[in-house]
Amino acid sequence: MKSQSARRTMIRAAMAAPYLQREEEYDLAVRWKEQGDQEALHKITSAHMRLVISMASKFRHFGLAMSDLIQEGHVGLLEAAARFEPEREVRFSTYATWWIRASIQDYILRNWSIVRGGTSSAQKALFFNLRRLRARLSQGSESLSGTAMYREIATALKVSEGDVALMDSRLSGPDSSLNAPLIEDESGSADRQDFLVSDAPLPDEMVSTSIDDERRVTWLKSALDVLSERELKIIRERRLQDDGATLEALGTKLGISKERVRQIETRALEKLRIALLETNADRAAYVA
Repeated sequence: MKSQSARRTMIRAAMAAPYLQREEEYDLAVRWKEQGDQEALHKITSAHMRLVISMASKFRHFGLAMSDLIQEGHVGLLEAAARFEPEREVRFSTYATWWIRASIQDYILRNWSIVRGGTSSAQKALFFNLRRLRARLSQGSESLSGTAMYREIATALKVSEGDVALMDSRLSGPDSSLNAPLIEDESGSADRQDFLVSDAPLPDEMVSTSIDDERRVTWLKSALDVLSERELKIIRERRLQDDGATLEALGTKLGISKERVRQIETRALEKLRIALLETNADRAAYVA
């Protein structure tokens, strides 16, 4: 009740504020910009609060509190006042409209759903215009629905049909908590998240894999010491790089034939295998 009373008081005050003539508005804007006159700022913003309320009322169907929308619109109004350039001879209301709308829309996008959406300008246009376009296309003798409707909306807003379908599904239903109970009986209860399937490995599997990888690296570094300088170079460039060098390329670099490179590589791999097994026979599973 208190919030509704406060909102009514604010609306009455906004409607009672006097309109500003063009010359008076210009003088107040100059005083605020050049002198930082707070009284001038107050008069400008008070005179345009009815514009904020009018703009906020256009977004009331998104289910957010009207008082919050008005408050965010007021933030946009103050931003407009801070950026307004009176020497351009544009009415303040014309300039402020964009900032008020942008502030309200940003607030709606941040608070309408727990899932953030509409991060690009095209997605924002889709979010705020989908309902209106859908209602218009579904009326009349040539009403559209389904894929045909999505195609028309996608063309009008310059987005993909998939984006239209996804946004339509989001706007059609509320958010659902993963902790909402789906089953409750004598044996216990189960939440929605209990039925989500993940393809990611279990934590113990991830730890085990990490430990095994570290062991392999340690063993390999130790085993590489048994190789000659040329064997080590061939193994590094052929086996230890993402894009291994070809036999022909290595042969050209070392001044030998590609067949000779293959023979040296084979011998080096065998030496590595023997070195690893001699260190610990239990590592056979890692050497194969």
